Amino acid sequence: MRDRFSIISSAGIIAVACTALVMTTSCKGKEKKQGGMPPAPVSAAAVERRDVPVQITIIGTVEPSSTVAVKAQVGGTLMKVHFIEGQDVRKGDLLFTIDPRPFEAALRQAEANLARSKAQYENARAEERRYAELVQKGYVSQTQYDQVRTNAESLDATVQADRALFENAKLNLAYCTIRSPLDGRTGSLDVHEGNIVKANADTPMVTINRIQPVNVGFSLPENSLAEIRRYMQSGALMVNAFASKDDPELIRGRLSFIDNTVDTATGTIKLKASFDNGDRKLWPGQFVNVVITLTVRKDATVVPTAAVQTGQQGLYVFVLKGDVAELRPVIAGTEHNGMTIIEKGVEPGEQVVTDGQVRIIPGGKVVLRYGNAEEEKTDGTVKAEETNKAGAGGKGAGLKAEEKGTAR
Repeated sequence: MRDRFSIISSAGIIAVACTALVMTTSCKGKEKKQGGMPPAPVSAAAVERRDVPVQITIIGTVEPSSTVAVKAQVGGTLMKVHFIEGQDVRKGDLLFTIDPRPFEAALRQAEANLARSKAQYENARAEERRYAELVQKGYVSQTQYDQVRTNAESLDATVQADRALFENAKLNLAYCTIRSPLDGRTGSLDVHEGNIVKANADTPMVTINRIQPVNVGFSLPENSLAEIRRYMQSGALMVNAFASKDDPELIRGRLSFIDNTVDTATGTIKLKASFDNGDRKLWPGQFVNVVITLTVRKDATVVPTAAVQTGQQGLYVFVLKGDVAELRPVIAGTEHNGMTIIEKGVEPGEQVVTDGQVRIIPGGKVVLRYGNAEEEKTDGTVKAEETNKAGAGGKGAGLKAEEKGTAR
């Protein structure tokens, strides 16, 4: 009887242990189910069709449309400067006056020499005419007439030489007043009143730049040349410039120049765009952002640029299928104003994830979030914590069931 009671007691204990093990395993299964990954909070946007400009962006340098380095053509004392540094001048405005007195004296001397030569020539011509009549009548020999005619021709040459000297003296006197050769803006003065200036000195007296209109020069890789020339056949290419990052206003111009050769050292070609620059926002020597609009893509499929991700297999986006995120490889084109053209991979009307991609498991569930980023992050964290607490509660229930089974 004692042995039979021991066997029955052992069997009961084994049965209770098995029941407790089954209940513990069941509770752990519930805990695993309740403590799984929560849906990833994401933001999404619709795939759209838009007209997107095809553009090239480059850094350019502002250049004056014309520039003149003003130099003196005669030497002398600088008597007067008729403008202020940085002043706008018009074509023909008086800039400098060089002491004219030496040149006025030289002009009077040249004028006197010319008058003397003319008088001598007139007398020689009259004598030639008289000798021509005498030689016909036989009163003088032909040799005497030839001498008189030669003397008259020699004096004619002297008159021409003196006239040239007179014109040169007059020109030198005119060079004493220096006028602006174009409309533009003056730079800094390198000489001041009272200084002695030299003719054709190495350093200009002042430099004048024409800044209305103005040019912007830039260089592009040579492989862009064929594309630019192709689009230029349909009309002038529009070029926009940004004077600064803080000034969003566009300055509009047009492509006006393509260099006749490619720089073999850099593999680039020089281009220029012309701008009216009526408000003078562009200044010579300034760096600007240049945007060349080649064409406009009509009804292009676009997504926010933030939706396009880069992976080991290339570019991809997450497309929402209900509450599931599907990873979709795409072929992306150009980007403009935060939108990227998608050549292949998505269709208009589909929803793509624009934020929260790092939390997504391909094929996993997601939940759309709203409000600012901090609130969205907090909501997702709270939901995750609540889910974890639920899992912890399941685990506690399992422990209690295990304890209860053990007690039994």
